[in-house]
Amino acid sequence: MKQPHKTRKSVYGLQNDIRSHSPAHAPAPEVKEPTEEEMRHQIQHWQAQLDRHRLKMSKVAESLLSYTEQYVEYDPFFTSPEPSNPWISDDITVWELETSKEPGQQRVKRWGYGINEVLKDPVGREQFLKFLESEFSSENLRFWLAVQEVKKRPIREVPTRVQEIWQEFLAPGAPSAINVDSKSYDKTTQNVKDPGRYAFEDAQEHIYKLMKSDSYSRFLRSTFYQELLQAKKK
Repeated sequence: MKQPHKTRKSVYGLQNDIRSHSPAHAPAPEVKEPTEEEMRHQIQHWQAQLDRHRLKMSKVAESLLSYTEQYVEYDPFFTSPEPSNPWISDDITVWELETSKEPGQQRVKRWGYGINEVLKDPVGREQFLKFLESEFSSENLRFWLAVQEVKKRPIREVPTRVQEIWQEFLAPGAPSAINVDSKSYDKTTQNVKDPGRYAFEDAQEHIYKLMKSDSYSRFLRSTFYQELLQAKKK
């Protein structure tokens, strides 16, 4: 039987103590004591976690069920799409609607689910803009769309486009002036000095909330949207 603590030669002819390789004799890793600043940050982090709003699982499940029921008619696994998919049927209604840019009934109905449904749909944005233009209040949506567009531009074009947006919507005496709170305006003023794709992030968020609470609500209540919705039901 071999002695566990016996010193033997390694294959390289060097003396090697087995005890130095034994896990039982491995030195404990050095533990770094946290600094006062690190402790303070950790405490602030956990305090913030305690203050976060929590939802009961019953409320979460209720919300998910409500969402599923609302969008089930748009899920082709559960509901046959109207008009039908032209790739698997002989119905060419989809192509005709795309050519005429006329939205279908389901599409128009979906705009009523939330402002994001309008903003992410090219036809929805177009109809929303027409409504706002009829009320001479399209500057908020045009600003929001311009900011979205600048985020996708090549970086070399961004500074010029940022200045154009500033001059049109936010500069003193701007032809399409928008109303933003002082905090967002001051932050945007600083950002424009070093223009980037997200220079208008604060102002855009403020305008989004304004549209959601005011313009979008008026759009849904308007005869413009109701007539469009009823026309697609016929």
